[in-house]
Amino acid sequence: MRVVIAGGHGRVARAATRLLAARGWQVTGLVRRPEQADDVRAAGATPVLLDLATASAERFADRIAGADAVLYAAGAGLGDAPGRANPVDRDAALALADAAQLVGVRRYVMLSSMGAGRDARYPQNALVETYLRAKGEADDELLSRPFLRCTVLRPAWFRDSPATGLVSLGESTGAGEVGRADAAAVLVALLAAPATAGLTLELISGRTPVDEAVAAVARPGGSRVAVPRA
Repeated sequence: MRVVIAGGHGRVARAATRLLAARGWQVTGLVRRPEQADDVRAAGATPVLLDLATASAERFADRIAGADAVLYAAGAGLGDAPGRANPVDRDAALALADAAQLVGVRRYVMLSSMGAGRDARYPQNALVETYLRAKGEADDELLSRPFLRCTVLRPAWFRDSPATGLVSLGESTGAGEVGRADAAAVLVALLAAPATAGLTLELISGRTPVDEAVAAVARPGGSRVAVPRA
């Protein structure tokens, strides 16, 4: 199986890469700067240079042709100014979806953020509000495309901590935090579970093993991709 990760140098993306590589998946990590390539390679992926903020659907298509799934794990975070979202948070995710349809890649997992939404409110910080609205717009558009089998994951605030393998995953989890390592494990499980397509899922730390949490939200009658193990 082959997956392409947009935003391949991010900490969650590299953690997911290590898990996927350990299970026998072939991973390509899209990176913006040449100096990021060694880190992505060390995690187990083949680095490919591409500036997500300016890439067209056709350029994305060249990079993902032949893939079985794509993971959008990029995020500029706070954009350039209130009310003006960085194109990485919305436009590039949609360009990747256009590319996926061009080359026939149906499985798409979107790493979003808890609180994302077109009408998101965050009075404490206008930049965060802009970011959440951009992510929400991208999420809605991706889920509306009938060709894609898209799952949106909205984790709570990240923290750096050892993996626990225990999470709470569902349409609404309430507030909380989650470690990047556990978020990466959930993304890997979702990539292998297209029966979760069409869902928007929130994620916090919890008490349920990752595979059980993903299986619990998967839709009855859906299919599952076997993940080969090394």
